[in-house]
Amino acid sequence: MLISGSTDRPKSVEDLLSPGLLKRLDRLDVMSRKIFSGKLPGERRSKKRGTGVEFADYRSYVPGDDFRHIDWKLLARLDKLFIRMFLEEEDLSVLIAVDCSASMRAGDPEKLLFAQRIALALGYVGLVNNNRVSIAAFGPRTFRKMNDVRGRRNVQRVAQFVIDDIIPEEGHGSPSTSTEPERGFADNMRQLVQQRSGKGVMVLLSDFFMEEGVREGINLLAGAGGFDVHCYQVLSPGEIDPAKTQRRGETGVVGDLRLTDIETGAGEELTVSAALIKQYQQRLETHCAEISHLCRSRSLSHAVFRSDADVEELLLKEFRMRGLLQ
Repeated sequence: MLISGSTDRPKSVEDLLSPGLLKRLDRLDVMSRKIFSGKLPGERRSKKRGTGVEFADYRSYVPGDDFRHIDWKLLARLDKLFIRMFLEEEDLSVLIAVDCSASMRAGDPEKLLFAQRIALALGYVGLVNNNRVSIAAFGPRTFRKMNDVRGRRNVQRVAQFVIDDIIPEEGHGSPSTSTEPERGFADNMRQLVQQRSGKGVMVLLSDFFMEEGVREGINLLAGAGGFDVHCYQVLSPGEIDPAKTQRRGETGVVGDLRLTDIETGAGEELTVSAALIKQYQQRLETHCAEISHLCRSRSLSHAVFRSDADVEELLLKEFRMRGLLQ
């Protein structure tokens, strides 16, 4: 992959999502494949019978039931006690975690910019539906998580976190102001799981280009009780098909080169040929298949998305097909 050095960082909501798209997102809501009973009254009705305000069904009275829920008219008619049940409202947490490690700077369009757009869009949908929303940024040198917020009035607050805190790390060998040791993927996922609140939906946006800790990290996500987890792997067009990128006449990886891994600093001199590109693609396919198997075998959703995908189509169609939005 080639690191993009010319991406202009977003400075406003409009730099990430158009006003027209935001209006279309107003019609959507975040969904979960699981049923949760929340801690706070929300806008979401569950299949659980409770003591809300909308009538759902009757059941026979049993000693200890609240007399206020007895249907006295049915008692007069049938000479039997019945309790009225109501639809209980449900509180949903929406937690979006974005990988901001140096490898996310790759691509045209840049992978991190794509992830920022998705994160803000999902956060916006959660807020306008009065769900609890939190965003997290993580990397070897980074772990930042904003406190849960709720309601449309907090859209700007979420946007500022996406813009100011989800920023790319500089990579191996760059000076760091942090005094903390570098964290692996599993360490970040452990902290993310420990700091979650409530029950709901968790969306992870990453390229999953980690040397180690992927299996342990995914196991930690699978153990995040009460959360429906979606792992979305973001890859750039050049990472998926370097040969096609070269045929378009763009700058590509070809010939005798010295390549340096921005994550580890490891370098190697090699001749990039068609055969080597084919071998790379096979390894990438194997890597993606392993991530998919790890997720799906643990009942986590997984998908690979290109950073040049149409964000509007992804949100309005793909995510609805996958059951994340409705």
